Amino acid sequence: MNKKTLRDIDVSGKRVLVRVDFNVPLENGAVSDDTRIRAALPTIQYLIEQGAKAILCSHLGRPKGKPNPAYSLKPVGERLSQHLSRPVRVAPGCVGPAVEEIVKAMQPGDVLLLENLRFHVEEEANDAKFAQALARLADVYVDDAFGSAHRAHASTAGVAASLPAVAGFLMEKELNFLGRALTDPPRPFVTILGGAKVSDKIAVIGNLLGKVDALLIGGGMANTFLKAQGKEVGDSLVEDDKLGVAQKLLQQGGNKLVLPVDVVIADKFDANAEQRNVNVDAVPAGWRILDIGRQTVELFKKRLGGAQTVVGNGPMGVFEMAPFAVGTFAVAKALAGLSGATTIIGGGDSAAAVEESGLAARMTHISTGGGASLEFLEGKELPGVAVLLEK
Repeated sequence: MNKKTLRDIDVSGKRVLVRVDFNVPLENGAVSDDTRIRAALPTIQYLIEQGAKAILCSHLGRPKGKPNPAYSLKPVGERLSQHLSRPVRVAPGCVGPAVEEIVKAMQPGDVLLLENLRFHVEEEANDAKFAQALARLADVYVDDAFGSAHRAHASTAGVAASLPAVAGFLMEKELNFLGRALTDPPRPFVTILGGAKVSDKIAVIGNLLGKVDALLIGGGMANTFLKAQGKEVGDSLVEDDKLGVAQKLLQQGGNKLVLPVDVVIADKFDANAEQRNVNVDAVPAGWRILDIGRQTVELFKKRLGGAQTVVGNGPMGVFEMAPFAVGTFAVAKALAGLSGATTIIGGGDSAAAVEESGLAARMTHISTGGGASLEFLEGKELPGVAVLLEK
């Protein structure tokens, strides 16, 4: 990674504005999953140790540009305070004279969490005046929110026009793992893609086909490829408008592109539906494909065997329903068992599936950004990364 990080600048005694991704789920006014809070701790702890004044900012949910107590970051501040074993003040807003006064009173090592950025419509509009108001609070800007790096918002891109901008440790980790996979992966390099739609992954497949040794496709998106091969897929989810694109990718991919050879089908979209494991040439009318089959799991395990770099993005079936989570969990188990390989899991559903499988600790890296990791794998430059200073 050729971007400057927190280690490359002196932050001692300085006011440091840190964009974190604290967009966490809340239940009954409390944080129900603090994975994203824990992911930001190394950066925050480093700032405390260096005697910086850490001013954290994040969005939470979609409050539609106006204050809404249901989306307040106060519960996040409480959980962060527990992790840091020190008080974390939550400001009443994120810009303006009252917040500036609070910042002025901060001592080295203090941590302040600004209120939800999206209580202001100007945040998502990347409004220059709003970005300047945020920048006025600090001497340095640190972006540690990889999950929001694909969006050009005031707090992810705009502030960098007024402050020196560097990467936090989580951002550095994400860029190192994903960047190496795209530019210099230890081989064999295998990608395994799932999820519902081909449209979400067309650009990823197009960008990766020339880089990988094998690209395995499962999930709902495989149905579109199977139909593009002329197979009957019953009532399965298919993007008919993407059949032409799927045919082109099949030609382009040749034997690098690996599709399911058998599937688990059900007579309706229901966990209690009647189900069968059938060959991909034997899907009856009225039935739908909801997972990869047993032979496909073995085929994928064989293609993953000996891989030195694996990038996984998207589940292999409807993993939210236990009967159709078998393929996803079997692939996760295969990845966990690879010896000496670097295994990188995309964010979003992929991360959730691996967490649910109980194998998260055995993956090398689980990305904190769903959309951001996808766009990175497409080869796009992310706005939140583009603004960081070069080394």
